[in-house]
This record gives sequence, structure tokens and C-alpha cells, in this order.
Amino acid sequence: MRYHYKKPEFYASMYGKIYICDHPVYTRCTLFVIGDKGLSIIQQRYEADTKKTWWSEVDPWLTDVLYLHPKFKEFFDARAGECADGLYPTVTVRQIMWALKIKPIKRERWETVFDRRKI
Repeated sequence: MRYHYKKPEFYASMYGKIYICDHPVYTRCTLFVIGDKGLSIIQQRYEADTKKTWWSEVDPWLTDVLYLHPKFKEFFDARAGECADGLYPTVTVRQIMWALKIKPIKRERWETVFDRRKI
């Protein structure tokens, strides 16, 4: 039996901010910045009527769960970087949840996956 992370009834979203940029894959992401380094996190969305998918910021109920995790700083130090041409290194919400050993959110049939580490 698989278990998935479920949206809590009550949550706070104090960490991370929505960052608007000109990335080839997305235009909005959740950005965590510590010092001069930053890490963008994206989540895939789906519109059933048009069957369109796109990447955007992470659900607000996940931001504090990720940032306050004991292993977040270690992951951040390994993957974050300085801003280059208005872009920060990027990971998907699934990549960071697996790396932090957090139960992942439920995977949908329409979701796509990046084969490479760098997005």
C-alpha cells in the first residue's frame, strides 16, 4: 500500500515566495533564497477541459513543510545556486520530496517527468 502526502486542514505559508521569470519551462515558481543562493521549485498543473499542462509555483500548503524539514538545508546547499540571467537552479516538487524522504503527493496520469537533474 502506498501512502501519499495529503493537504492538511490548517496550514501556514510563511517561507518561499512566488518568483516570476522568463524560463523556457515555466514563468512562475516558488523561490527559496538563503544568502546569495536560490532554489526554484515547480509543480505541474492540469486543466481538464483543454487537457493542457503547465509548470508553476508549488501549492502554498507545501512550502513550509519543505522549508522546515531537517534535511532541507543540506538539499538546498547541494542544489541551489546564484541567479544567472534572472534564473535560479530548479527542481520539481517530486524531486525535493523524494530527496527529503517526505511522502510524495499523489501522482496523476497526466504528469510528466524530467530525465535530467538540471531543468
